[in-house]
Amino acid sequence: MSDAVRSVEGMRILHTSDWHIGRGFHGHSTLGALAEVLDALVAQVRENDVDVVVVAGDVFDSATPAAEAYTLLTDALVGLSDAGAQVIVTSGNHDSAARLGFQARLLRAGIHVVTDPRTVGEPITLSDEHGPVRFFGVPYLEPAIVRQHAAFQPQEQAGAEARPLRTQAQTVARAMELVRAGLAEHPGRSVVIAHCFAAGVDATTGLEREIRQGGIDMVPVSVFDGIDYVALGHIHGRQALTERVRYAGAPLHYSFGEQHKPRGSWLVDLDAAGAVEASWLDLPVPRRLVTLTGSFDEILSADLVAAHADDWVCAVYTDDLPQTEPMRRLREKYPFCALVQHEPAVTATTEERSYGERLRSAVTDEERIDAFLAHVRAGAGASPRERELIREVLDDRTLAEALV
Repeated sequence: MSDAVRSVEGMRILHTSDWHIGRGFHGHSTLGALAEVLDALVAQVRENDVDVVVVAGDVFDSATPAAEAYTLLTDALVGLSDAGAQVIVTSGNHDSAARLGFQARLLRAGIHVVTDPRTVGEPITLSDEHGPVRFFGVPYLEPAIVRQHAAFQPQEQAGAEARPLRTQAQTVARAMELVRAGLAEHPGRSVVIAHCFAAGVDATTGLEREIRQGGIDMVPVSVFDGIDYVALGHIHGRQALTERVRYAGAPLHYSFGEQHKPRGSWLVDLDAAGAVEASWLDLPVPRRLVTLTGSFDEILSADLVAAHADDWVCAVYTDDLPQTEPMRRLREKYPFCALVQHEPAVTATTEERSYGERLRSAVTDEERIDAFLAHVRAGAGASPRERELIREVLDDRTLAEALV
């Protein structure tokens, strides 16, 4: 590798996370797309002379992954190893720690899988020309589960009653006490790999659906003070909470809410003194995600179709009335239309009036029918053609009553 590419001596780390192998996308498999992206990740490891790849949790999307998910994981890990890197993987909240841990026993030397919370304080030691670097894996820690282990039992504190761990903030703080104890016993530069929701992250960057609100599961970023680099997982968009504490995000877009987020990983150089120099490596996007908003006819316009026929499409049409078979018609133009939503453009005045208010203000039967239609159709009253039909029906009724 040339000095122009690698200007800093020391250990080079590639930080990735949240692969979610096995997750679907609106009923479609993502295994093929993820395999393509992970192949690109392997190429980046080789091209950038990476020493260590860290995968910060949520390797699988399910606690019971299908057989092909294990095959993809094995292929990816072996590919990273063949590219010349050591690999360290931790488990996340979506993973089954037991199943992922079982996988570890089947893998070759140089691939480390950390799933047991009882080993949090035991470093994986790798070395470069400047000496050892201690890697501490912190798998996802559920307080109700890990507090049964002796290392996570209530700790005696001067002047205070020992209390069991109840929040993830308390649990991760305890884990970091174990890490610091391990680091005191085995001095050196330090890297922590953890899966949690750290305070200070932007809450719009693709939070996991299980995260509770109100700060219950937030972990203060200060918990990680004193560590040279902290590789986090759990958030699907990249974030740099500090120069030393970062999220890499997911390598694929798993929802339309993530469509504008870059996909990639952090390339981190750790020098002899533990100083960090980080840069972003983009990963390819196998199929772009776009949201198209407008009337149904506008979304089906030739210009939009030409620009987005090969993209994953979320179509939001704003017509007053629902369309007939909108998904079928959209997929004739957009084969990869995954989601269709009807969001009529309703004026604030119409929306703010209740059905009762509209009904009380109606004088004629035609106005009453129009008020009912507006109520059941999100503010969209009768169209001009519907008004003609309503008048015909009402006129026929009046004529019939007159003939009786």
